[in-house]
This record gives sequence, structure tokens and C-alpha cells, in this order.
Amino acid sequence: MRPSRRSLLTAATAATVTALPTATTADAHGTLKTGFDRLSADGYALLGGQRVGIVTNPTGITQDVRHIVDVMHADPRVRLTAVFGPEHGFRGTAQAGGSEGRHDDPATGLPVYDTYLKSGQPLADVFTASGVDTVVFDIQDVGARFYTYIWTLYDCMEAARLAGKRFVVLDRPNPVTGRAAQGPVLHREFASFVGRQPIAQAHGMTVAELAKLFNARFLGRPVALDVVPMTGWHRDRFFDAYGLPWVPPSPNMPTPDTALVYSGTCLFEGTNLSEGRGTTRPFELLGAEGVDARWAAAADGLALPGVRFREAYFAPTFSKFQGRTVGGVQIHVHDRVAYDPVRTGVALLVTAKKVWSGFAWRPDHWIDTLTGSTTVRTMVDAGAGPDEIAGAWQDELAAFRRMRKEFLLYR
Repeated sequence: MRPSRRSLLTAATAATVTALPTATTADAHGTLKTGFDRLSADGYALLGGQRVGIVTNPTGITQDVRHIVDVMHADPRVRLTAVFGPEHGFRGTAQAGGSEGRHDDPATGLPVYDTYLKSGQPLADVFTASGVDTVVFDIQDVGARFYTYIWTLYDCMEAARLAGKRFVVLDRPNPVTGRAAQGPVLHREFASFVGRQPIAQAHGMTVAELAKLFNARFLGRPVALDVVPMTGWHRDRFFDAYGLPWVPPSPNMPTPDTALVYSGTCLFEGTNLSEGRGTTRPFELLGAEGVDARWAAAADGLALPGVRFREAYFAPTFSKFQGRTVGGVQIHVHDRVAYDPVRTGVALLVTAKKVWSGFAWRPDHWIDTLTGSTTVRTMVDAGAGPDEIAGAWQDELAAFRRMRKEFLLYR
């Protein structure tokens, strides 16, 4: 049996789900402490006697911006023996759709194993080959279903169970708050690495909360799971409320502002318009050759809550329309609380199709993979408006919100 002192850190195991009384309480100075902050402050007791491997990337930092792998490697109280890199890699050198492969980390000498696009038994074999006893996960998420790190979490939990490993999740804030889930829920027939299981497009959860949900509802059998919640985090607060350093979780997520719009405007990956990759404002700038001021005017005319649209022109340095000047819109959020990113993204799809004759979906219907069904695409094509389209997912969203409540750790 584990020492009772670990109950201060443990929010879930394979057999028990326990809410932490301290998980919503700030310390005496009112500061936020991440899961790693709490784990290290406790002398890594939760990892005592274990050979530890950690799934992380450049976002795994302390509040004084040291990487947690460097910190743990230098601390004799924890036996860190391996690192596992996700999409973009452990040190973050790869672009979208890439990873760093198997190598030894130059800074620590630790072996780095590649998890990207691995799942099930092949990923379990990686954990077995690494020789670790416990797999730790610590990556900053951005709150959108199609951001791949939460599915790296899911795949690693499943693989750890197959390999007979223990799994520990260190929590970090949802940068766009955890107020409410928004948007359509994935239909299982559209499952992919940008959505393994039926959760909402903007899930409104932290990675520790998602880990509990995955373990209880979606994994065939649960993994031996511990989560280390934060203290001082509140569901209604945005990332900048805490003064934490922001490290881009991926090359096209440069700021918390990007995360704020991403769960809606990433839908433009499923079209022939640029989603702003190759600019300094990805996912806030959208456009294509031939688009003019009519789009911004049409979008502004909807009077969507919390947001305005500016006519914009830009020339992406890579990705769609590389080196060519395109017209479109820039999104300006002026009221983050009122703003609904998913409904806004759908409204932009609707208005783009109305004002630009060149509008087209990607031939592979990637939009269906992103939204989790054919509903958004077929309703846009049929001329439905944003409110009608959003109405089509309300029942499934309400069901997800009810399920989600059981796994929330914070007020």
C-alpha cells in the first residue's frame, strides 16, 4: 500500500477516483502551482524507487523556465532514465507532422524515444524497451480536441497498461479556461489521431481531468493512474491571470491568443483557404487569393459576441499560398468571456463560402475529421446559418457536459 502522504498528490488510481480538497486552493501567496511544482516540492515521493520515463516537450518547464527534464536529471531524489517525445519532438525542433526520432539528448545524455504516430502494442514495446517502471506525462495543452498532445496522452496511457507500467499525469492549466465544453462531439467513425474518442471540440478540461475521463470511460481496461493536480487554478481564469511563462506548445501556437481562437479557426485546415500558417499570427489570420473586404464585412455583420473582424492581406512564408499575397480577415477578440471560438469558426466558414466563389473543402474531407462528423460540412453546403449549425450539436454536447462533470478537479 502506498504511504498515506501520497494522497495529497494522488487524484486517481486504477481502482479509485478521489477529489483533492486542496486542488482548488491557492497557497498563502495566491500563486498557481503546477503538478510538477507539487511533485518536486514533495521530493518526488510519488516516484520513489521507480525508474522513471517522461513524455514531455518544450512546455515542460518550471516557473523559472528551466526544463523539468534538466531539473529531474540533476536531482538525486528521482531516477529519470528515459524521455519520450511527441509530435514536434522533445526539444521542439520539428514542424507539424514531424518528430525528432530516436536519439540521445545532448544536454543530459538520456535516451529519447519517439512516440509520434505510435499507439497500442508498438508503443507499449517502446515503453518496455526503455526499461522504465513509471511513465510520467507533462505537456501544456491548448484545449482543443484536434490538438494531438491529448491523444498522445491517451495512446501512452493505453500503451502503459499493455506494458504493465504505472502512469502519472502532472497537470497544467487549460489556457483558454475550463468554463464549459463547446462545439460538436466526435462521432466514433471519424476517430483519428486528431480525435480518438467522443469529446467536444473545445473540451474545457485539463490534461489530468482528461486522463481521469479516458481511464474511466474510454480505455478498454484502466491503467494504474495517478494524477498530480495544480493548486491555485480556477476554471474561469485565462492563462495570463497567473503570470506563468508561455512556451509555444508547437511552432504554430506562438501565444495564448492563438490558443484562444484555435478550436474554431483550425477548421480552415479543412478548406482551400490559408489558416495563417507561415505568418506571425497563425489561426488569427485567414485568407486566400481572390478574397476581398466583403468577407470581413459579412463576418462583422453577424455581430458575433466578443469578436470583430478586420480586412487583412498577408503573404505566408510557408504552407498554403507560400510567398503569395492573399486577402482575408484578422480576428480581433475584445471580450474573451463572451467569445465562442467554435461558433465563430463555423460562422467564418459560412460567410467565406457566401462571399468567395472559389471556396472549396479539401478533397479528402479533412473538415469531417476535424469536426468529428459530416454535419458541419453538409450544413454549410446546404446554406445553413451558424446558429442552425450550432443547434445541430447541442444534444450531443449536453451529454458530453454531463459526463465531463464527474472528472473535474477544480472549481
